[in-house]
Amino acid sequence: MPFFARLWLAIVCFFRIVFDSAFAARIGAAASVPHDQQALQLLSMLQREGRLIDFCEEEIAGVADAQLGAAARTVHDGCRKTLRSAFDLLPVRAEAEGEQVTLPAGFDPRAVRLTGNVVGNPPFTGVLRHHGWKAGAVRMPNASGDPTLLAPAEVELP
Repeated sequence: MPFFARLWLAIVCFFRIVFDSAFAARIGAAASVPHDQQALQLLSMLQREGRLIDFCEEEIAGVADAQLGAAARTVHDGCRKTLRSAFDLLPVRAEAEGEQVTLPAGFDPRAVRLTGNVVGNPPFTGVLRHHGWKAGAVRMPNASGDPTLLAPAEVELP
């Protein structure tokens, strides 16, 4: 998969993690902090380690691909570190991407999204394009202070 496709997928997955209410509810049940605060806490961690908010809020239309790639590498490294410290990420499907899979009647439609020519009833046979992600263990640190404060302002003194 090309680099920018992986980057885009990582960003999309992040926002799914943050804004998926069912996932947020499971995280909230695992800790005493309400799920909206945990989502803010995760966003704060991704900003602190990977500068994700800065990267997403930056206007990139005029930025050279090489410069963007260098910035993306830094964001990727920090965000990956954060995700791996907070979650055990597990694939939804064990098969390798690109393999043919068959989904029997009664498969969980929340765990597998069908794309392409979806007609009829299961069983469905198709190619696994993405194995999906689910959270194993969740290790969110205890939140303290204002949960809406995602990153402090920085003032450099002379």
